Amino acid sequence: METRELRYFVAVAEELHFGRAAQRLGIAQPPLSRAVAQLERRLGVTLLERTSRSVVLTEAGSVLLAEGRAALDAVDAADRRTRRAALSVTGSSGLVLVTKAGASGELLAKLLDAYAAEPGAATVDVLLCGIGEQERMLRDGRADVALLHLPFDSTAGLDTEELCTEGQVVVLPAGHPLSTRSQVTLAEITALPGLPEPRRPRPDGTFPDGPGPQVRDSAQLYQLIALGRASAVLPESSRAQLNPGLVVVPVSDAPAVTTVIAWPPHSRSRALAGLVRTATRL
Repeated sequence: METRELRYFVAVAEELHFGRAAQRLGIAQPPLSRAVAQLERRLGVTLLERTSRSVVLTEAGSVLLAEGRAALDAVDAADRRTRRAALSVTGSSGLVLVTKAGASGELLAKLLDAYAAEPGAATVDVLLCGIGEQERMLRDGRADVALLHLPFDSTAGLDTEELCTEGQVVVLPAGHPLSTRSQVTLAEITALPGLPEPRRPRPDGTFPDGPGPQVRDSAQLYQLIALGRASAVLPESSRAQLNPGLVVVPVSDAPAVTTVIAWPPHSRSRALAGLVRTATRL
């Protein structure tokens, strides 16, 4: 398969309309139709059921849509990483570090200060992202290195070094009956009336089903908690980010959270190696 044909097919499969897909791609409709038909002949399968009024994915088309998106993402990531690797050799590019907004703030500040003091340190641009986005940004080549948190983020296929491990706390609105407790259990939190756990996005951007509100970033989460609409179990270091209207209580039986620094295994960047060495030394 050619990537051009694959991009054409993905556009049609997402739009389910050849005219809209052609407009999105900036091409005329006839060559788009020919390219998709050629792809079907090459694969020997029907990808789209076409009528005068509709376009519908076949089972084979649904599979190719999912696989095609992943393949095109990998191609785009390879493009970005290759260009960044060339820049790093010439010294004209620094590092891009991505982390979830509001997470590991104290650790990140210490890391950046310590690395900046190293001889020959590269510039480090920090990207603050929403919940669950840092892993995807690292994998697709938009970042060189990330701070991830186990067991919430996946590190499969990445190189990592563990930096610290901490307990978890429940964040509650000030004045809540549990706010004066020295500790609580997960069962007690689950049973809280009117304070459901928020629904955080999956790696693909969709949300799981459930009663809790959808939350994409820490600022939104903390505001919902302060309004008495949600509660959340977070790493203990989140204390430093809380507003006056929120309180935290340790959760005795919550699993520990481990912060790791992660990077693609094929990286040969000396600047990245220096940043990782600094992080592990801290």
